[in-house]
Amino acid sequence: MDTTLRRRPEKQIPPYGRNDKRDSYRRKEQQHFWAAGSATIGAAVWAGTAVAARTGITRMGAVELIFLFAPLVVVPLGMALGRAISGPGWYDSAASRLQPLGAALAVMAMWHPPGRNAAVAALGWMLVCGLLAGGGLVELIRAPWSDADRSVRAALGVAKIDLAVGGAWLVASRLGMRPMGIQEPIGLLTAVHFHFAGFATATIAAATLLSAEKRGPQLWLKRIVALIVGLPYVVAAGFLISPAMKMGAALMFSVSVAVLALVLRDFGKRAQDPTARVLLQGASAAVFAGMVLSGTYAIAELLGSDVLTILQMAGTHGILNAVGFCMPGLLGWLVENSSQSPASNRQ
Repeated sequence: MDTTLRRRPEKQIPPYGRNDKRDSYRRKEQQHFWAAGSATIGAAVWAGTAVAARTGITRMGAVELIFLFAPLVVVPLGMALGRAISGPGWYDSAASRLQPLGAALAVMAMWHPPGRNAAVAALGWMLVCGLLAGGGLVELIRAPWSDADRSVRAALGVAKIDLAVGGAWLVASRLGMRPMGIQEPIGLLTAVHFHFAGFATATIAAATLLSAEKRGPQLWLKRIVALIVGLPYVVAAGFLISPAMKMGAALMFSVSVAVLALVLRDFGKRAQDPTARVLLQGASAAVFAGMVLSGTYAIAELLGSDVLTILQMAGTHGILNAVGFCMPGLLGWLVENSSQSPASNRQ
């Protein structure tokens, strides 16, 4: 009897953490697959909407189309990258499930003329933004007690809160409100500002800082990331307080993002995945053209020159920032993150 029992194969229990890391890697792959699918469908919807606007089926200008690129393409990529960096939370999971519906309602908000119907539809997207902002607040509260990535977590927290600010401005714009006397298209451009210059750029900066800190402490880069995270609020406040303040903050933000682009280019050259190398270096190149335009616009506006109008900026700087920098920057880090094997994650 004892002999029989001794010969029975025993169940091998792996050391603690080994299966956990495999499961974590598997969940990460599923999240990336979801992000890619959601962003691909969103890009198709955005392209169809752009064609409809171009052919006169619907009345949408460049600013409206640039904004829609955020809920349809950029935000799902940024959400997936944020989860890959800091892990999933309740708020983020709920926002992830509601994101497709919220993005569809954002499109409906743009199809309707400003008024109650458009504002009600915009509230659907604001709900997604509010959930993400709740997750961002949790990130900020936990950041001081986290490990070496506390600056990364803080940047991600503020990035998610940016979406709530942008979502609120979207609702105000679609309702036809003029908060503090701000006229359109400035209201909608503020929503664009906090989705792209806020959420997307801060998320890319956080991912870049996380990779840089694997080499060791990066105090100077932390300061650059802090400027990138905080200056969008100073730029927005400049619209109300002082043109000089707005110009100074815009120029400082442009310089900070240009420095980030140089770091991004360096990481792009050394990325493990060839697709990530192309995406990250392409995003870096697009930044410089976009930041030159934004700096030129800030100076021209202070001097009272109309060498660049708001609509011209939307059609040039806006496209470069959204399609040339934010999308490939987020996607590049996602691809590079997914190329890491479970074995490399254990190191």
